[in-house]
Amino acid sequence: MRRARTPLLGVAGAVAAVVLWALAARTWGSTALAGPGETLTAMTGLLRHGDFWSAIGTTLLMAGRGLLGAALLGSVAGMLVGSSTLLSNAVLVPLEFLKPIPPIVLLPIAILVLGPTQVMGEALVFYGCLLPILYTTANGVRETDPVAVQTARSFGLGRWQVLLRVTLPSTSASIGTAVRIAVPHAFAIAVLAGYLGGSPGLGREIADSVVSADTARLFGVVVVLALLGLLVHEVSHLAERRVLHWHPTYRVRAA
Repeated sequence: MRRARTPLLGVAGAVAAVVLWALAARTWGSTALAGPGETLTAMTGLLRHGDFWSAIGTTLLMAGRGLLGAALLGSVAGMLVGSSTLLSNAVLVPLEFLKPIPPIVLLPIAILVLGPTQVMGEALVFYGCLLPILYTTANGVRETDPVAVQTARSFGLGRWQVLLRVTLPSTSASIGTAVRIAVPHAFAIAVLAGYLGGSPGLGREIADSVVSADTARLFGVVVVLALLGLLVHEVSHLAERRVLHWHPTYRVRAA
């Protein structure tokens, strides 16, 4: 009964949200807020066109490439920073300087340097995801069991061997969590790059809908974005569990 109750509550919440949406649309009028029926019609029309599917693919590609680069560089740099006090102190000031600067602030610079292109969107995603992954990885390295590290060293393992055979497996859960948390941020930054920066993708679709004052089309794109966000979240969560199924943290969760 408890297992059946959870999905039923989720369905009930979704139905209630749609009902409230329909009532709000009827109250404020279709010019300000499109209703569920109009949105569904507009969304169906969008999904019939190949250009819209191309925009979806471009957005996912921007988010994926930028996130992949940030995950690779962030995890490697985080391992090095977390394992070396000298390197950690050397990069402390630059990282703390960049930490409070969101990607949206760098958007005008990115447009001037790279133009309203897909590469510009990938660069913003890369910047927006790099520092969180780096910080999380470095903290995971510092939290590695010192007894395990000292035991490995007592068996004659060198610094790099300890880093790869002890520290990396211990930190892998932190890296996986950091990447999974960065996935929705990468998706959102890719959309913003199109909406505010003019790069191709779903963000540009939103901007075109706003310019043409097509409320139903705008809401249709937003609903597609929401569905894609849910799909991306579930895929990233599943991939994290599959890749790190051997880690004790995930075995405990599964149990």
